[in-house]
Amino acid sequence: MRADWRGRWLPESDGKMTPAPLGLIFTIDVDGKPTVAFEARQFREAAELTKEVWFRTDLTKLSSNGEPVCGIGSKLKARIATESERGVYRQAVQEAEATDDILLVYLVELDAI
Repeated sequence: MRADWRGRWLPESDGKMTPAPLGLIFTIDVDGKPTVAFEARQFREAAELTKEVWFRTDLTKLSSNGEPVCGIGSKLKARIATESERGVYRQAVQEAEATDDILLVYLVELDAI
């Protein structure tokens, strides 16, 4: 996929996804632990995700090694992703199917749902 002028993902001829050319990769830490990597156009946009009710609700339903990924009172903080987190994200982009939805790449091993 390739991005249009608004940063949305568009399909490439091979059906693979590629990151928006102007997007940055961010990580959300949950209680200080790197948990989710994703792409946004600016930090403010990334920080807004931490305030979204649907996002927190989804995180509270997940567990890693038998422990909840996010509790009701957990602190979520957005930041620029490290090089290794960007690498994990880029690898996941190459393997993902085309979608208009935000691609959330979990940096923790998730238990089966």
